[in-house]
Amino acid sequence: MNEVLLRSLTPSVLAVLVRRGADFAAAEDAVQDALVEAVRVWPADPPRDPKGWLVTVAWRRFLDATRADAARRRREDRVEEEPAPGPAAGVDDTLQLYFLCAHPSLTPSSAVALTLRAVGGLTTRQIARAYLVPEATMAQRISRAKRTVSGVRFDRPGDVATVLRVLYLVFNEGYSGDVDLAAEAIRLTRQLATAIDHPEVAGLLALMLLHHARRATRTAPDGSLVPLAEQDRGRWDTGAIAEGVEILQAALARDRLGEFQAQAAIAALHADAPTAEETDWVQIVEWYDELTRLTDSPVVRLNRAVAVGEADGPRAGLAALAALDDKLPRHTAVAAYLHERDGDLATAARLYAEAAHKAPNLAERDHLTRQAARLNARRSH
Repeated sequence: MNEVLLRSLTPSVLAVLVRRGADFAAAEDAVQDALVEAVRVWPADPPRDPKGWLVTVAWRRFLDATRADAARRRREDRVEEEPAPGPAAGVDDTLQLYFLCAHPSLTPSSAVALTLRAVGGLTTRQIARAYLVPEATMAQRISRAKRTVSGVRFDRPGDVATVLRVLYLVFNEGYSGDVDLAAEAIRLTRQLATAIDHPEVAGLLALMLLHHARRATRTAPDGSLVPLAEQDRGRWDTGAIAEGVEILQAALARDRLGEFQAQAAIAALHADAPTAEETDWVQIVEWYDELTRLTDSPVVRLNRAVAVGEADGPRAGLAALAALDDKLPRHTAVAAYLHERDGDLATAARLYAEAAHKAPNLAERDHLTRQAARLNARRSH
């Protein structure tokens, strides 16, 4: 049984049923039934047209369930007759599911979960493990999302920016449980890139590849964080970097700059530097200026302050930081770093310790605590 084939066909079959009139939850139940039947039947009798077979069986299951459910009898008049077995239309319906799962009425967490379930083909249990929540909790979240989007028509304009934001959120969830969400986000974004010709889709894929290329060096064997400047660049994935740069260059050549392309350009400059000392910080500041113009994001301005500190000196970075709200996430950690660069070890140590208390996760808290301890040890000698 080719599980990869079944997984790749699932979104398209689901989209066909929804387009024919099935609501999202009922369509997914029918597709799951068809997949179970495929696992039973295909090893002995593989179909000539796998997608057509799945569409036919899933549609039959949907019709059976519809007729058996008294609460849904009113829909029977709208249900088209069962399509005859045969080749299914060679249309890529997956793109429609992306837009459905990124519906603006969904919360970001629900949109991510629904995308992983409907487009990614992951089970509820896998998604729950990835998010470190009980399976029942994730099942409720996905069920609520399905109810929200049931009845949404596919003829409404799709919002590419929302779809990309959902995929970006998936990528940023990182790696936990038995599902590598970063790798899954790259797979989904590749899928989207084949379905839609959009420079920001390419920009997001390039950004993911360039960040993912450094994955093996982000943590030490004991699980502690390794800052970018201290990572072993010889262990970076050069294949992923080359692919990311090539995709980015093609996107930038279209002269339709967006925030993901700008972020990818910054990542590419880091990846291009043989050593941390050779990083082109001046050009990185210029890209942050573009990114600030595109997003006006306080987080972007915070990252820009770090780049300014590298390009023009720590005092210039501190001046840029002073213009920002000190309640921004990681503001204190950035201030600690810039004060250390400026030689004020006492202030830096105090700020590192303060930042550790505000850290959003254990790994970051431990890293900042070590930084504070390191500076305090230097001061005592």
